[in-house]
Amino acid sequence: MKKGIHPEDYRTVVFKDMSNEFAFLSRSTTKTKETIKWEDGNEYPLIKVEVSSQSHPFYTGKAQFVDTAGRIDKFRQKYGKFDKNKNEEK
Repeated sequence: MKKGIHPEDYRTVVFKDMSNEFAFLSRSTTKTKETIKWEDGNEYPLIKVEVSSQSHPFYTGKAQFVDTAGRIDKFRQKYGKFDKNKNEEK
């Protein structure tokens, strides 16, 4: 491996899956302003993730509906006027 290409400022952080509140402790170089108090009583930087092994269909074996920030509703509002079935009923 080449010397000097890998970051050296790793720190312990908490990754939290926002779809099901699952959290785990790991090391990362990612910067964040948020912190969270962990089970051991220490405070660690918090990195919020949308999908983890606890919510991804590949690992869970089942499809799970995750609507982040109402994206599906925004899409339906924006493009709902083009829905043929809905327009025919009116």
